[in-house]
Amino acid sequence: MFVAIGYIIVLASVFGGFAMAGGHLAALFQPLELVMIGGAALGAFVTANGGAPLKATLKALPTVFKGAQYSKAVYMELFALLFELLSKVRKEGLMSIEGDVENPEASPIFSKYPKILADHHLVEFITDYLRLMVGGSLNAFEIENLMDVEIETHHHEGAIAPSAVNSMADGMPAFGIVACVMGVVHTMESVGAPPAELGLLIAKALVGTFLGILLGYGFIAPLAKILEYRLEDQTRILQTVKVTLLASLNGYAPQVAVEFGRKVLASHDRPSFKELEDHVKQAKAK
Repeated sequence: MFVAIGYIIVLASVFGGFAMAGGHLAALFQPLELVMIGGAALGAFVTANGGAPLKATLKALPTVFKGAQYSKAVYMELFALLFELLSKVRKEGLMSIEGDVENPEASPIFSKYPKILADHHLVEFITDYLRLMVGGSLNAFEIENLMDVEIETHHHEGAIAPSAVNSMADGMPAFGIVACVMGVVHTMESVGAPPAELGLLIAKALVGTFLGILLGYGFIAPLAKILEYRLEDQTRILQTVKVTLLASLNGYAPQVAVEFGRKVLASHDRPSFKELEDHVKQAKAK
């Protein structure tokens, strides 16, 4: 919703201001300029990001028009899930969660938290490290190093899409200049035409520069920034799981372990201590 609102503000400000200044909006309608700018940008984008990066970017772009993937409600479910799993471990031992870890879809614990279960990457991250804990062959320091490597790899992989979109945004003004130069060349070919006709040709050429800058910084660059925010959210939730599980490995009680995880969250997503305590107790009682 905010993407649409932002785009409307951009369009209303630019075109509205132009119209109020006495400009004719019809003069800005130059579809051939859009063909040159958009086609060149698309070609360069495919050239630079062919293969896996292109697939990753196309997969990530639709998410910018949706709400944030991880909200306070999702984190509350995550903490409740981790609290329940770690409480079971504390009471019955690590082997008691082997079935939950091996088949989370059929687990009576995981099935209580559909928002978490729907995130396959997050579930895989949780179950992989619980499986290592069950195996008992690695200590907390070794598991922490392994978690850091995986989170860093995930972050670098996730950075492909925002980097690709941001590069495209940076290139749009240059492609606008290319379209403008092509328009100037066409104008120079028409030297000798009436001044009014030459003025119209120059105006059409200048629209190319205008469109390149507007599309780059008003429409495409904000999408790259949204993708960066989404990546930070994905990294943060993995960090939350990491801190919680490591606290448990170091001997802290489940309630204290989820408190460690709570501290990782940004203020707008972080529940209060009392709020989290009441939630995990209610979830466990179900």
